[in-house]
Amino acid sequence: MKEEIVLKPDEALEYVKSNVKKEDILELSYNRVFAPGEVLDVMVEKEFEEEEVIISLHLNGDLVNDVVRVNLNNIKDDLLEIGHITDEKETIIVIED
Repeated sequence: MKEEIVLKPDEALEYVKSNVKKEDILELSYNRVFAPGEVLDVMVEKEFEEEEVIISLHLNGDLVNDVVRVNLNNIKDDLLEIGHITDEKETIIVIED
């Protein structure tokens, strides 16, 4: 089942915190970057009284097959789309300004 939802950047971070779990597939599109990968961890850390959402991804790719940590708070204004794929469904989150 495929679902598409439109969210503001802060709402998209809340979606990730609430719905993305280990072993899900997450496809981040921001700026000119497309980073698909398996979620290794979703961390919420407090820094300077603000929550930060940090995703660890094992990237899927022929050229790049590495583990990266992405602080979504740092790129939230550049996010274009997030693909969230689980065993049950696929959700496409379109980011609106």
